Parts: sequence; C-alpha cells; structure tokens
Amino acid sequence: MNVANRSDQTGIVVVFYRPDDDCVKRANRFVEFARCVVVDNTERVDCATALGLDDRIIYIANGANLGIATAINQGVTRLIDAGCVSALIFDQDSEPSAQLIEALPRTLDVELRHRTRVALVGPAYEDARLGGVAPFVRFGYLKLQRVAPVGTRPIDVDFLISSGSCINLAAWSDIGPMEDELFIDFVDLEWCIRARSKGYAVLGAPGLRLAHSLGGEPVVIFGRTYPSHSPVRHYYMFRNAIALIKRSYIPWSWKSTELVKLPVRLAIYGLFMHPRARHFGMAMLGIWHGLTSQMGALRER
Repeated sequence: MNVANRSDQTGIVVVFYRPDDDCVKRANRFVEFARCVVVDNTERVDCATALGLDDRIIYIANGANLGIATAINQGVTRLIDAGCVSALIFDQDSEPSAQLIEALPRTLDVELRHRTRVALVGPAYEDARLGGVAPFVRFGYLKLQRVAPVGTRPIDVDFLISSGSCINLAAWSDIGPMEDELFIDFVDLEWCIRARSKGYAVLGAPGLRLAHSLGGEPVVIFGRTYPSHSPVRHYYMFRNAIALIKRSYIPWSWKSTELVKLPVRLAIYGLFMHPRARHFGMAMLGIWHGLTSQMGALRER
C-alpha cells in the first residue's frame, strides 16, 4: 500500500518551538504524504499564514512553551478525532525520507497482524556528529544493553525516542497520553515503560533510518563524544531522572543504570560545559525538585 492510499489513516504530528524557515518547509512537505498537525510551543502567537504553513496543515498555536508531552498529546488528539489509526511524531528538525514515512505505518500494520498489542514502531536514528547510527536500547542492571540495528525483522526494545515513532492510536486510550508534568526529558521513555507494563510491544525497525540531531554541538571529553544541552535542559534531565527513579512501576534495571550515570553526568556538565556554574547549578536544582516532586515547567526567577 502506498503513502497516498494511507493518507486518511496515518497522521503526522510536528512540534514547533521558535521554528525557522527550514522547519516550516519540512512541515509543508509532510502534508503531501498524510494529514499533518503542527503544534507550536513558541511564546508568541502566529497564524499559519504568517509562518508560511500550507493551509492544509492543522495549526495549533499555544502561545507558550507547554512542553513536548503536552504538544504531542494535543496533536494526537486531533488525529484521533480525524479518524487516524496511527501517528508519526517528528521534531521540527527531523528530516524523514518519503520511504520512512511510508514504511513505518506499513511495518506497524504488518506487526499488528501477528500480535495485536503493539504500542509503536520506530527507526534507528542517525547523528553523524555522535558517530553515525545509534543502537537500539534494552535496560540492563548497571548498564544499558545496546542492540545493533541489523536484520529485517523488528526488534523488541525497551524504549524509542519520540521523533520518528509511529504510534498505534488504537492503544492510546489504554496506555494513556504522554505525561505533561515531565515537560520534556524522559517523556518518551516513561510512555514506553508504561506501554510495556500494559503488555504492549515497543519495536525498533532495524532497516529504517532517521537523520536526527541529539542535543546541541557535541563535546569530546577524554576521547568520548557527549551530546550537549543547555543548562535548563540539564535541569529537566536530572529532575525527571530522579522523579522516575522514585516510581514503583519503573524497572530497577533502568533505575540502576541511571544511578550509575547521574554522578558521571553531573561531573561532566559541571566541569566541562560552559558556563560551568550555571550547568552545575541547574542540575542540582533539578535533583532537588525531583526529590521534592516539583514538576511541570520550570518557573525561573
């Protein structure tokens, strides 16, 4: 089945935050393949025409940064209301090929014929700055198990990043929406854990690739490359990691790995990323807010 025949069944959600012209061009391209919803978390309110969006795109302007979880939930709700059966999720800078847009819903359909409980399917992502194609991930005690994206059959994994994921909307109401209170980091991980706890499979498609940039310009420390983020993103990373570690349904295999990584990350961000004091301070604030359950958007003084 080609993409055109699936346009009434598969939808695309793109989340904007201060988009540039290239982001708009990518979104306009998506509407040629499927129904497209753009959710804009930019602080100002623009109309779709002012941005240059195709008038076939459903445009939701929040006028505030409500977080990735809320934006995805808004877009998915629109697609469900429109009768879509699957939803492709993309960041504003993701550049999927036409083949990927076609293949992901088709792969999901094939898997649903063999096993009815599939939450989502996603490709391996490729970031040339971090060494090429990233492996899929399964949780392991003290260390993540990295699974090479090889072969043709989908691989059972423990989580996928949201960008590039193709969600089975028939399972959405059972699993529940993305968690708004997490705001940004670990949103996809928590949703995948929740899906798996309800008996749904999370599947990596090893033959499919998505070009995706993880974080800002990477930094090299002692010969190893790490993705960089802003101090505010480090706040959310540390806060949400602590918040999830406190939850009973999160597996100890993941918790143990995070407990090993947290002090290492804290040292890297505090010693090697500038401004060091700001990175370290925001990470520590995140740890405190995670311990004291202060969730949602960070309200900076």
